[in-house]
Amino acid sequence: MKKVLIFGGSGAIGRHLIRRLTKKNHSVTVVTRNLHKKGLTLRVQGNPGYVEVVEANVFNESELNHLFENKDICINLVGILFEKKNNTFKNIHINFPTMLSQKCEKYNIKKLIHVSALGIERSLDSKYAKSKLEGEKNIINNFSNLNILRPSVIFSVDDNFTTNLMTLLNLLPIFPLYYGGRTKFCPLHVSDFCEIILKVIEENISDKIIECVGPEEISFREIIEKLLISIDKKRTLVPIPIKIANLMAYFFEKFPSPLITRDQIKLLKYDNVLSGENKSNVDIGIPAKAKFDDEILKYSYMWKKGGEYSKKKN
Repeated sequence: MKKVLIFGGSGAIGRHLIRRLTKKNHSVTVVTRNLHKKGLTLRVQGNPGYVEVVEANVFNESELNHLFENKDICINLVGILFEKKNNTFKNIHINFPTMLSQKCEKYNIKKLIHVSALGIERSLDSKYAKSKLEGEKNIINNFSNLNILRPSVIFSVDDNFTTNLMTLLNLLPIFPLYYGGRTKFCPLHVSDFCEIILKVIEENISDKIIECVGPEEISFREIIEKLLISIDKKRTLVPIPIKIANLMAYFFEKFPSPLITRDQIKLLKYDNVLSGENKSNVDIGIPAKAKFDDEILKYSYMWKKGGEYSKKKN
């Protein structure tokens, strides 16, 4: 049994990971900024007695020190897709993981698992990618026994990817395609990603950077087309000029949770696939199994007329 400390555990990956770890009898401590709001939800994710939820300000080092005592593994799932007030790319992707790696060194943590993102080394005109890459470099310099996992886009019934897209496809008669929808992804189901993390822990895999991908390589246009089939909708897919895309993104950035930002449009210029420069989950013997089409069918009924009792059109 390992004693695991998780930061960023309230997201889709964290909730699934808590369940996987506790099923294997690992003890989990999850750090949240709002115990009242998220405490109960997190406690019921795992087996009774194996989950502790604690409240702490992740930017207040004095509140974090005691959490590292007597822990074996530290997992960092904290990340953002857009900046908001103090939640800047610098604070979240550089300063926080840098501090975390220093704590791991100080308290003799046996392993640090840091979740980054696939393709960041190719996307250096993006603030998101640059901050992720700088954070990686800092933790490599600070702590030796670590694994940096770089997943492609992760999807599940409670994600912010397929669910948001299906909501938009339900509402919009015309759907815009950035860069013609040619950008390639290797969608990875959250269950497969959590299995990778579990195996990295239990088999003590030592590779510093591991690229994590699903079993298929598909374009953004193909993703949209598959989602449309799954919700029985027909929509017009229209490639739009990048100048117009950036103008739309500028408008969206005024909202608290923008649908897309100008920085994300920069990311879409680059394929989100294996680089060939690092080992992948397949190379270390943990291939992903869940296929995109099969998994989205399990929850896409929520966007169909009639919901769970809807009938598939012939």
